[in-house]
Amino acid sequence: MKRPSYATDKALKIFINNALEEDIQDGDHSTLSTIPKDLEQSAKLLVKQDCILAGVELAEIIFKTFDKNLKVETFLKDGNMAKVGDIAFIVTGSARSILSTERLILNCMQRMSGIATLTHEWDSRLVGTKTKLLDTRKTTPNFRVCEKWAVAIGGGTNHRYGLYDMIMLKDNHIDYNGSITNAVKMAKDYVKKNKKKLKIEVETRNLEEVQEAINAKVDRIMLDNMNVKMMKQAVQMINGTCESEASGGITRDMLKEIATTGVTFISAGALTHSAENIDLSLKAVK
Repeated sequence: MKRPSYATDKALKIFINNALEEDIQDGDHSTLSTIPKDLEQSAKLLVKQDCILAGVELAEIIFKTFDKNLKVETFLKDGNMAKVGDIAFIVTGSARSILSTERLILNCMQRMSGIATLTHEWDSRLVGTKTKLLDTRKTTPNFRVCEKWAVAIGGGTNHRYGLYDMIMLKDNHIDYNGSITNAVKMAKDYVKKNKKKLKIEVETRNLEEVQEAINAKVDRIMLDNMNVKMMKQAVQMINGTCESEASGGITRDMLKEIATTGVTFISAGALTHSAENIDLSLKAVK
């Protein structure tokens, strides 16, 4: 799949360099002390658990960032269904370079594959509906680029990337400000004054707040922690005047029923904060 726009060369370079610095500092002394400088070897990425594979492209970038002479032969791509025993790729070159990047590669791919696999499982329950599955900002600090990329690989849709690319007025914004009406007016004035192109979303907790958000003419209304009956009423009230988003306490088993309400989106923090890592290993090719 095409790399998402936020996974820029610059963003990935910063992430990779910081991760390598965190792990290696003044040297991978286990490797430096036991592996000859000119020794060349190969290693295979072995899949040990059925999954939607993610992080292959990132792995190639990590290898090349650390050692431009490493060569990667790829057999599986991001988004492919992988089975136990499959080999995703073989990397060949400096044995020192392979060993020094091994853990970073595995940490990224195991986490990303877990997120992609969970996202795929959730998204499959929305097949046949018009509702799209969204992620959230409930991500690991400094690893968001990879986690959101994994959601996209798994078939989900990325919500806002950060605080800068959308205005989302949540319950605390409303409570601190006093009302939805006033908060939205101030947000619109801010957007106009600063010449920003930002959509405005408002979190609502009951039907009265939904009506207030409708009157304020926002771009999207979040239906937070509402039961299905209330959600359905809210969607009927909105009647296509803006987008709607179900959020809060969403579980996999609820997806299909929530989609029947006609909501535009369902967002779930669980895609990133509750995914289990997939078992992968990088093994020497003998």
